[in-house]
Amino acid sequence: MAANAPITMKEALTLGSVGINSQFITFTHVTMESDKYICIRETGPQNSVVIIDMSMPMQPLRRPITADSALMNPNSRILALKAQVPGTTQDHLQVFNIETKTKMKSYQMTQQVVFWKWITTKTIGIVTQTSVYHWSVEGDNEPVKMFDRTANLANNQIINYRCDPNEKWLVLIGIAPGSSERPQLVKGNMQLFSVDQQRSQALEAHAASFATFRVAGNDKDSILICFASKSINAGQVTSKMHVIELGAQPGKPSFTKKQADLFFPPDFADDFPVSMQISNKYGLVYVITKLGLLFVYDLETATAVYRNRISPDPIFLTTEASSVGGFYAINRRGQVLLATVNEAAIVPFVSGQLNNLELAVNLAKRGNLPGAEELVVQRFQELFAQTKYKEAAELAAESPQGILRTPDTVAKFQSVPVQAGQTPPLLQYFGTLLTRGKLNAFESLELSRLVVNQNKKNLLENWLAEDKLECTEELGDLVKTVDNELALKIYIKARATPKVVAAFAERREFDKILIYSKQVGYTPDYMFLLQTILRADAQGAVNFALMMSQMEGGCPVDYNTITDLFLQRNLIREATAFLLDVLKPDLPEHGYLQTKVLEINLVTFPNVAEAILANGMFSHYDRPRIAQLCEKAGLFIRALQHYTELPDIKRVIVNTHAIDPQALVEFFGTLSQEWALECMKDLLMVNLRGNLQIIVQAAKEYSEQLGIDACIKLFEQFKSYEGLYFFLVHFELEDPDIHFKYIEAAAKTGQIKEVERVTRESNFYDAEKTKNFLMEAKLPDARPLINVCDRFGFVPDLTHYLYTNNMLRYIEGYVQKVNPGNAPLVVGQLLDDECPEDFIKGLILSVRSLLPVEPLVEECEKRNRLRLLTQFLEHLVSEGSQDVHVHNAMGKIIIDSNNNPEHFLTTNPYYDSRVVGKYCEKRDPTLAVVAYRRGQCDDELVNVTNKNSLFKLQARYVVERMDADLWEKVLNPENEYRRQLIDQVVSTALPESNSPDQVSAAVKAFMTADLPHELIELLEKIVLQNSAFSGNFNLQNLLILTAIKADPSRVMDYINRLDNFDGPAAVNVLLDNLRTIDRAVEFAFRVEEDAVWSQVAKAQLREGLVSDAIESFIRADDATHFLEVIKAAEDENVYHDLVRYLLMVRQKTKEPKVDSELIYAYAKIDRLGEIEEFILMPNVANLPNVGDRLFDEALYEAAKIIFAFISNWAKLAVTLVKLKQFQGAVDAARKANSSKTWKEVDDLEEVSEYYQNRGCFNELISLMESGLGLERAHMGIFTELGVLYARYRPEKLMEHIKLFSTRLNIPKLIRAYIMRKVCMSLYNLMPAVLISFSEAGHIRLVKPYMVSVQSNNVSAVNEALNEIYVEEEDYDRLRESIDIEKHELLEMRRVAAYIYKKAGRWKQSIALSKKRQSLQGLFLQGEERVFCHLASFVCYDIIRPDVALELAWMNNMIDLLSPISYRLKRWREKDVIAQQNMYAQLLPLALPAPPMPGMGGGFAPPPPPPSMGGMGMPPMPPFGMPPMGGGSY
Repeated sequence: MAANAPITMKEALTLGSVGINSQFITFTHVTMESDKYICIRETGPQNSVVIIDMSMPMQPLRRPITADSALMNPNSRILALKAQVPGTTQDHLQVFNIETKTKMKSYQMTQQVVFWKWITTKTIGIVTQTSVYHWSVEGDNEPVKMFDRTANLANNQIINYRCDPNEKWLVLIGIAPGSSERPQLVKGNMQLFSVDQQRSQALEAHAASFATFRVAGNDKDSILICFASKSINAGQVTSKMHVIELGAQPGKPSFTKKQADLFFPPDFADDFPVSMQISNKYGLVYVITKLGLLFVYDLETATAVYRNRISPDPIFLTTEASSVGGFYAINRRGQVLLATVNEAAIVPFVSGQLNNLELAVNLAKRGNLPGAEELVVQRFQELFAQTKYKEAAELAAESPQGILRTPDTVAKFQSVPVQAGQTPPLLQYFGTLLTRGKLNAFESLELSRLVVNQNKKNLLENWLAEDKLECTEELGDLVKTVDNELALKIYIKARATPKVVAAFAERREFDKILIYSKQVGYTPDYMFLLQTILRADAQGAVNFALMMSQMEGGCPVDYNTITDLFLQRNLIREATAFLLDVLKPDLPEHGYLQTKVLEINLVTFPNVAEAILANGMFSHYDRPRIAQLCEKAGLFIRALQHYTELPDIKRVIVNTHAIDPQALVEFFGTLSQEWALECMKDLLMVNLRGNLQIIVQAAKEYSEQLGIDACIKLFEQFKSYEGLYFFLVHFELEDPDIHFKYIEAAAKTGQIKEVERVTRESNFYDAEKTKNFLMEAKLPDARPLINVCDRFGFVPDLTHYLYTNNMLRYIEGYVQKVNPGNAPLVVGQLLDDECPEDFIKGLILSVRSLLPVEPLVEECEKRNRLRLLTQFLEHLVSEGSQDVHVHNAMGKIIIDSNNNPEHFLTTNPYYDSRVVGKYCEKRDPTLAVVAYRRGQCDDELVNVTNKNSLFKLQARYVVERMDADLWEKVLNPENEYRRQLIDQVVSTALPESNSPDQVSAAVKAFMTADLPHELIELLEKIVLQNSAFSGNFNLQNLLILTAIKADPSRVMDYINRLDNFDGPAAVNVLLDNLRTIDRAVEFAFRVEEDAVWSQVAKAQLREGLVSDAIESFIRADDATHFLEVIKAAEDENVYHDLVRYLLMVRQKTKEPKVDSELIYAYAKIDRLGEIEEFILMPNVANLPNVGDRLFDEALYEAAKIIFAFISNWAKLAVTLVKLKQFQGAVDAARKANSSKTWKEVDDLEEVSEYYQNRGCFNELISLMESGLGLERAHMGIFTELGVLYARYRPEKLMEHIKLFSTRLNIPKLIRAYIMRKVCMSLYNLMPAVLISFSEAGHIRLVKPYMVSVQSNNVSAVNEALNEIYVEEEDYDRLRESIDIEKHELLEMRRVAAYIYKKAGRWKQSIALSKKRQSLQGLFLQGEERVFCHLASFVCYDIIRPDVALELAWMNNMIDLLSPISYRLKRWREKDVIAQQNMYAQLLPLALPAPPMPGMGGGFAPPPPPPSMGGMGMPPMPPFGMPPMGGGSY
């Protein structure tokens, strides 16, 4: 583009240069919401989003993100993403902050989003198919619906959405396919919406944008909308650009509507605007078209400024470049173009090229552009000459680059005489400047001079507040004459630093001097300023000095110098305040100043020094010097803190009357252990009573540092038990010695309660040592001793001490209140001390139920004083005590007193049997047995009875006990007393028992112990002798079983002698153990039990005695094993017995298997009458399966009955054929109405194949010919005879076809003939091949091939193979080679082919039948010409009519085509029903109907042939048949 063009274009970036593929440079993949970022969405195997920062475009940010759309925020690094929810039409929206890597918001739209855009930095506009929403990224608000789309935007592609700066006006732009009048011209539609009025207006427009413009005379900006359109109406294309004001302000000047034409070159006739951008900086409108045209218009006048093509490639995206007053555009090539105003050329271009001086001046004024200086000056002079001072003032105020705002202009306005009653021109000029902006320095000074002269200071204040004046030092000097404060503001703005400092000093605002000096970098004379302030304001001087100390770079005046200035005027407090503030960092270099501030205050104000030292803010001063000063000032604690020598410390520390005790205690913490103890000794020596509390407190606080032992020794050294007590009272140590010392100190200081507490609560003192000390101390209160003895088991010692010291009340208190559980020990000791029994009994009764009985009994029992407890125990029993120890003791007393002990042992339920039994063993074993029996103490009872030979009692107990473990123990072979026990069990215990359970447990125990002989002995005693269990069923069975195991010889005797045993069990014994079926049968006849017969039957069945087993099952009436019986009967072929068994089973159960097998069994024994009777009765037999089974096993008569009963006519027909009942078979087949059935019944092909296999061709032909005259002759007979003619009598074939053409299966006949003729066409190929191999000497290479084709009986092949077989001496193969297949006679070769077929060698059979001859030659030669007629009739759909006519004419066979016409005419006169009836009338009874073409017979009808009307012949009907319904042709 030329250098003098008003608009410059440059390539800011190429997307391809940063790795963007061209396929992603489209409107749907690229977004650019502002001049800061470009966002590209890449799709493919790896989806990603690329963000290009225009400030560093060669460093793109690529992130792996999958989305349907991505938008970068116009101003910040915030990314908005949109993705469709899978399986729906909804879109999910998300907003992310890229810098913080956080998700700001997300929302799922219920409608599909078709377009979205950032309309502001905080709001996203969302467009759906029906509505428009605004979504704020701040807060948690959901998208808010703004308006619904108008009808003109239906089915439009939305390309833009915008709002005005106030968000009061919204515009939506869409494009749609062109009208039918000119479809290539895209149609643009626009919807303008007012938020305040909630109204929409539909317009035609391709691009639109909002702008602001200040109309002359209006103090507020007007909102303008600019839009461009290109439409067609009545064939006329109209292109316009409109500028309209929205919401005109009532009563204010408004913007006049403007419009301009868009001039498209002829080559761009179908081009249209795609974008519009407004330059607020220059007041220009940019209209960009799709094909790259740029139109530039003036916003105010809608005047065309410039037009040019800026891109050779289509532009699909633009955005405003607000910082330069231009725009960015992206084309399909990926170029990012930047359009800017050429500031140096646009004004000359408008004034020169466009010759629009007014527009040039306006542009220059509006954009402060060069190029219109001469015009402006000339215009100003003209206006001034015309005395149009107001207009001249406005021009000067708006002059570009301020060329008229000079002193000359001011002088010119000053020179104008002032007219009376009018505003002076100079004021008009200044007023105009003030409304336009800020005055320059000269203008500000001149205007202020006028105002000051008129004493209108308030105007100056307002102008300064509005920043209308340029401040200078001269202006400040002028204003200072009337207002110092206002002058200070002007000085500050003018940066007149010396004047500012002087002004602050005059105002005594010294702090502001430093602040201001720092801000402007000015260095004043600080020493002078400080002295000046000090003379007037001491506190102000302190503040100023402190401010100087805080200056960057350090204080400009030395701290010591400043301090001396204060001290020279005796300002000690001010000097102290200054030094305390500046010395806060506590630096080493400030040590002298720290000492100085302490010295002056210790001498003058000790309390201040004390406060300073207390704060601990200094650490680098002269400590010895300060220590001496503190001692002199009476600050003893501070002196102690600063002295470093022990004598000094000892000298000062004794002044405890002037030292705070707490401070002194803390001071001890700073000393070493040795010094601290020395100081403590001095204090105790000086005043033991007065300083004891301090020493105790210090020792307690620093016990770890000083050592507890050292502190204790210190107190013991001065025999201060009080100090020792108060020192140890606060420790919770685990050292026994320390605990003892504390108890000792407390006891000696009379702290009895504390002694009691420690002895009660502490777990660490030495109990023995403490007990001895307390006994020696003989305290009046025995509770501490009681605590020690009770806790550590010294109860006897305690009791002895209290009893001997006549402290009986403490004994009672201990037993009753402290620990009643130790009362037995107390009682024992009192007994040892020979205390009176009355006191002991009273003591025991006072405790009663709280007293533990067991240890009390034990204590009394050890001393043989158990009777002492009789009253106590009886009292407990009377109260209902169930305590086992109480009753144990009572039992022992009763046993010792022999007061009917057996009654107590058997009736008392509460005593412990083991304890009492053990007590009885040495006194009376029988009583021990009673006790043990009552408690079921098995081991103890067995031991005592064994020890005392009480086996009868043991046997009775074991039998009654019925415990398996006990039985196992006593019957253990290792038990030396087992035999004695068994004898007592057999002879006494069991015979005495009447309990079946006891007997059962005993028998089981004997069985478990594997004592069969003893068990037999036991059972004989019980069963065979007259006892209560003689007839017991289980015992009799057990006796038999035991005998079987131990002594089989007794079994039969037992069976004969017993009468109440288990028959099945017995028979199982005979079968399983004795293995004698005969005796089992005999036993079964004897008992006549079904279960016994059932067991016998199963055994017989296992042994293969099927008939006997069936008889036994019948006697047992057992039908449960019918499956095994059926299988066994079928294996043994005993169907007569099986019938009897199944008849019994049918009475028990209804099983299909049973009924089915019964029918089969009837059939096997030829009882057909029973079958007929059975199936007529109700049954559940599976008759179809039974019938199939009978048929498969050739039981055809029975199968016939079944099939006839279930109406299975197909099976019945086949069965009747097997029975040679052909007439019935035909009737059944007719009822079955199935082709498969007819094929099974019809044996025509089988008969024909039988004759042909035996070479009886003539006989077969004669048979078929004789069958033609039969009444029932059908199509199969006529067709089969035609096939035979084709094979063996070709001369008769044509005549047969002519006579019976309507009764032949033509396709089958054609196939038979073709198979015969075509298969003979390959014979002549082989010799030439073999000659070639033979001449080359490689005849053996083709041996496998010759072997495979030898069946074709080619002489060359046979000869070559025979020669090879002779050379190889392979006589077997030679014998096979020489066969009838090489015979010259055709019939012989046919026989060979048939032999091959029978052997399954189909390839050889077919190969032998082939000839090297084409079908065409076959049909056109000799006697076979008759088949031309047949082929042309049947194969019309595969033979081209022109070829058929040509061949017929060339071979003189036209006459053979005449039957076709006759056939067509005849078929046209018949319908389908007549055709079917014809076949139905000819069907014989014994054969099935043949298949019909098109009727499901396996011959698919060919598609209809092409029309032959053009060759003089009528069209052939489809399928070679006349059309249904007749008609002539």
